[in-house]
Amino acid sequence: PGLRKMSARREPMRLMRSLTGVFVTLWLVLPLVPLAIWSFARGWRFPDILPQEWTLNAWSYALSDRSGLPAALGSSLAVAAIVTLISLLIGLPAGRALGLHQFRGKRTAEMIILAPIIVPGIAVALGLHSVFLHLGLTGTLCGVILVHLVPTLPYMILVISGIFANFNPSYEAQARSLGASPLQVLWHVTLPAILPGVVVASLFTFLVSWSQYALTLMIGSGRVITLPLLLFNFAAAGRNDLTGAIAMIYILPGLVVLALTARYIKGRSAALGVPAP
Repeated sequence: PGLRKMSARREPMRLMRSLTGVFVTLWLVLPLVPLAIWSFARGWRFPDILPQEWTLNAWSYALSDRSGLPAALGSSLAVAAIVTLISLLIGLPAGRALGLHQFRGKRTAEMIILAPIIVPGIAVALGLHSVFLHLGLTGTLCGVILVHLVPTLPYMILVISGIFANFNPSYEAQARSLGASPLQVLWHVTLPAILPGVVVASLFTFLVSWSQYALTLMIGSGRVITLPLLLFNFAAAGRNDLTGAIAMIYILPGLVVLALTARYIKGRSAALGVPAP
């Protein structure tokens, strides 16, 4: 009887979770439906609910070299991947220091880290443009990578610091007392414990870099073409069919990364990297 009562109590909670999941999915997917329809439409005029003619011309052109999509896609992937790696290398020690230690000026350091998020992006772009111009970094891939670190580093550092705030360093001390080297402690103790959070931080950093438009346009000076720039160019030109096709490709990496990591993150514990109960 007791088990039946517990099962009966859990049913409404399961139903609520399912409804919430459906609602969130619809909230995310429904705005993309018009873009998907436009990518296959040959004109779509009011008051038609659906286009009168369907075609693959937009996809054929978008996937060809003439559209510039392959090159822009490669640039976006390269920039986002390199930015994520650099952010991780900087964010791990910085996040550990903020999460585990109390020191004078910690609040000031946190405010400085948050400053690029608080200040409007266009102001940051205009301020950095003159600096990068003097350094000869405008119009270069290196300059775009460096400027993408401005909005991505705060997210990486703050997420990592939150992970280390719940991390117990006594596990590391126990491993060292048993004769483990610093590298062994890092590989076998620290990294397994923080890995789920590192995956989340890296994913978020990748998506933030992937979606940058203003900073790429200002520092890249139109020479470094990424997918957001190409998407906005076609949108500004009124090519709704090409905009829809490129938009579908634009959101694809984020969906793939989320799908690949969601199951792993859900099934892992952030305490010490053991399977969640």
